[in-house]
Amino acid sequence: MDFEDNARLDASQVEDARGSGFPGGGLAIGGGAVGIVGLVLALLLGVDITGGGGGGPERQAQPAGNLSAQCRTGNDADQSEDCRVVGVVNSIQRYWSEVFERGGRDYVPARTRLFSQATQTACGHATSDVGPFYCPGDQKVYLDLTFFGQLQRDFGAEGGPFAQAYVIAHEYGHHVQNLLGTMEKAQADPKGATSGSVRLELQADCYAGVWAKHAVATGFYSKPFTDADIRQAIDAAEAVGDDRIQERARGRVDPDSFTHGTSAQRHRWFATGYQTGDPNACDTFSGSI
Repeated sequence: MDFEDNARLDASQVEDARGSGFPGGGLAIGGGAVGIVGLVLALLLGVDITGGGGGGPERQAQPAGNLSAQCRTGNDADQSEDCRVVGVVNSIQRYWSEVFERGGRDYVPARTRLFSQATQTACGHATSDVGPFYCPGDQKVYLDLTFFGQLQRDFGAEGGPFAQAYVIAHEYGHHVQNLLGTMEKAQADPKGATSGSVRLELQADCYAGVWAKHAVATGFYSKPFTDADIRQAIDAAEAVGDDRIQERARGRVDPDSFTHGTSAQRHRWFATGYQTGDPNACDTFSGSI
């Protein structure tokens, strides 16, 4: 996963709010969607998503902050995890802006906010326990980078740079759904093996695969992703399948409580996106999944 050395990074797409979060508090879920493991963790592992967090306004994060000084080129993205996040976000958003433009639509960029421990969003207070998530209320992706260690430690994922890229691309898939109005389809159908929530998450996995197929064309990567890169993404997707998380947490699987899809489904839909490179192939709301 090598960035084009001279690619110009736009650090304004990433806010660094680490160190300005609130202790305590849960996530007041809004808009019918959370991140890659958020609601699964909440429902299965006892994370508080409704408890009251600290009140008052969050200290304002400076857009890009120090990232603008350190993250300027693709070479920086190869050297620093923070800059790698910037490069991934830039690539994802360039891809989707081009897709929207070809379709005669306006793409509204979404910032990623890096936080530590806790943060306040338009969807409520959130802690790192919830995992990465997208808040439709403020159209931001929220990410505590310590999550990726948790993904390896607690979920048995291989990890690696492309596993991280997959997670970010999945969350931006939710942003695309929000812009297209697809997110509304999941609001009244939050749980179950064929629920709107599961279909929404699987579509976001598919969108992540579509971006991966076209990432080099965005100008931020020097060469196509390797088979090893793609395995990192698939491994991460499988690690947070509902069935695997439930088996690990409860010792049994309850399809009626699924919110994100099984490991096999997550693998299949990411692969569908990557193999076809076509967002139209990601229609998880028609037919079987």
